[in-house]
Amino acid sequence: MDMTPYKKPEYFRNRELSWISFDERVLKEARDKSIPLFERLKFISITSSNLDEFYMVRVASLKDQVHANYTKKDLSGMNAKEQLSAISKRTHELVQLQYNTYNRSAVPALEKIGLTIISEHEKLTKEQAEYVDSYFEENIYPVLTPMAMDSARPFPLIRNKTLNIGALVQKKEDSLLSRAEKKEEGESKKEKKNKEKEKEKERELEFATVQVPSVLPRFLLLPKDEKTGQRSVILLEEIIERNIGKLFLSYDVVCAHPYRVMRNADLTIDEDEASDLLKEIQKQLKKRQWGEVIRLEVEDKMDKRLLKMLEKEFEIEEDDLFRIPGPLDLTFLMKMYGLDGFEEYKIPKYTPAAVPALMNEDDIFTNIRKGDILLHHPYMTFDPVVQFIQQAAKDPDVLAIKQTLYRVSGNSPIIAALAKAAENGKQVSVLVELKARFDEENNIVWAKMLEKAGCHVIYGLLGLKTHSKITLVVRREETGIRRYVHLGTGNYNDSTAKLYTDCGLLTCSAKIGEDATAVFNMLSGYSEPDRWNKLIVAPLWMKDRFLHLIAMEEEHAKKGQKAHIIAKMNSLCDRDIIAALYSASAAGVKIDLIIRGICCLKVGIPGVSENITVRSIVGNFLEHARIFYFYSGGNEEVFMGSADWMPRNLEKRVEIVFPVEDEQIKKEVMHILDIQLKDNVKASILQPDGTYEKQDKRGKTLVNSQEYFCQEAEERAEKPKETENSRVFVPAEAEE
Repeated sequence: MDMTPYKKPEYFRNRELSWISFDERVLKEARDKSIPLFERLKFISITSSNLDEFYMVRVASLKDQVHANYTKKDLSGMNAKEQLSAISKRTHELVQLQYNTYNRSAVPALEKIGLTIISEHEKLTKEQAEYVDSYFEENIYPVLTPMAMDSARPFPLIRNKTLNIGALVQKKEDSLLSRAEKKEEGESKKEKKNKEKEKEKERELEFATVQVPSVLPRFLLLPKDEKTGQRSVILLEEIIERNIGKLFLSYDVVCAHPYRVMRNADLTIDEDEASDLLKEIQKQLKKRQWGEVIRLEVEDKMDKRLLKMLEKEFEIEEDDLFRIPGPLDLTFLMKMYGLDGFEEYKIPKYTPAAVPALMNEDDIFTNIRKGDILLHHPYMTFDPVVQFIQQAAKDPDVLAIKQTLYRVSGNSPIIAALAKAAENGKQVSVLVELKARFDEENNIVWAKMLEKAGCHVIYGLLGLKTHSKITLVVRREETGIRRYVHLGTGNYNDSTAKLYTDCGLLTCSAKIGEDATAVFNMLSGYSEPDRWNKLIVAPLWMKDRFLHLIAMEEEHAKKGQKAHIIAKMNSLCDRDIIAALYSASAAGVKIDLIIRGICCLKVGIPGVSENITVRSIVGNFLEHARIFYFYSGGNEEVFMGSADWMPRNLEKRVEIVFPVEDEQIKKEVMHILDIQLKDNVKASILQPDGTYEKQDKRGKTLVNSQEYFCQEAEERAEKPKETENSRVFVPAEAEE
């Protein structure tokens, strides 16, 4: 079918502006006073860290396009220059709103509950000042390295994302007088005038800078005020600024202000030219610290002379300059969340519940043989995934373990188990994706450690990231060789599994086991299967399969039959998929999309997308699962996997989407989608004008899907025997 009519630029939203809308939704949570105060601080912090990554990667990429005179337009009809202009406007508005939220809402609210953030060191009491100065002398001063710039010393290299204090300094008069202890009598007026000019010239302003050390805590908790009980924190840069004169003893400090640069951190690696990918990435990681400056943040009251100097040195234009009315880099608020004594202003920490199907005395392999097991994180614990590897590592009947690793935690029990398995003589093959953005360094460390332990480490297919989440355990049993497989929508990271919502499946399906073996043979570079039994694999097969599934729904609608698509993912920006959804919608297919972040599709276009709804859920956990539902003429099909509907996932990565075939588990996954479509607390609905709005809750039963799943998982764990057969448990108060 010709999809050209559905590919008009006006039918698509720009990807980058859609992402900014997502960060705006995160900030909205920080402005919602129904949310506990310390949770709102977290959302302010997340807005900052999101924006940092956006600039380092997406804005950097657009700037590269401008430098290369690349004028091709995106799917919405904008070239790189136009996108950068629009991004600058929106991000400046976002940052302004973020600091309004911080200054006018968060800071006063914290003071009311007994916590003051001292943003100006001049406001310290005498006792606080003494405490701060003592802390500076003992803990900060030994770590600092002040750097000056003059004719003999060039402008110092300022590292990416580091917080720095820039200063203008002048040589002290005393140091100049020592040059002429003795004056000759009878000097002419002209000679005296010339000497005064020389002296003044030597007192010209010079630039100096000092990096705020990231090895020290960003803020200092001061002793509690005994009279009022008030607690106070002061930021590290304020302490340094207060004592900056001690770093430049031969100079007068004219002014000192914090600043921060963001650099191009998008790695460019020509794999064909890289004889050793590991070494090439290590080399590129160093360059990330010194890439082109694409954003400069300065204190809004910075001395104009100092600002001019920074703009010149970093070659910054006005669009990329952010004058900040408050502390730079608000990610410190995430650390403040950990302060003791404010528990009533935080959501009680959720402990993931046990998995009912595993609440017995049998080992994990026995339980998987009973039937497929669905895992829903973080509502259900991630422990079974770790135990799956740990048990395989020590089981004498396990012959081989194969796994893909994209992002893992700092002290990963899975890495330790894989290393132990190799030491125990198992065949262990691990694909470590070195190109997992901002985790490259971490992954290099793990790759080397696994190799030392005797694991066979694979670095993936040339030119393709391996983003799939799959583990294969090959076990010798009485009936012969049996393959056990874990498939997931999220990373093998036990830390983020407590924060991200993901789904996983444990199975010993023979057909999926065969496919899993084929996946690892493909990744190690030896074979490419002609067909797959069950798995849908990118980059060669997945996109066509999704387009076919969408087209089949369209055919059902054209015949007057019920047709329905529900798709949950992080991002939607593939032109062909969106055009197919438009075509299906125009034919009458009901389409419900649950998309956390980027969505380039527009709703409400007459005759095109009137049957499409889009909702974004931003809550206490990061929505990360990918689930796809097709009514399929009543033979409902459900898939889960690692891929979003983006060109990079469908065409440039190794991704896996897998079918959910167990009827009870299928119902449970559909139940997850159903509850999320009923969410009227954390869901924002995409409007035809591109904005997102929360629903009117008046007179409605409130449904917060994340809270619902927490409660459901806890209740299921309390009554495992009652739910073991049905696998599905719906709390009575949530039934309609």
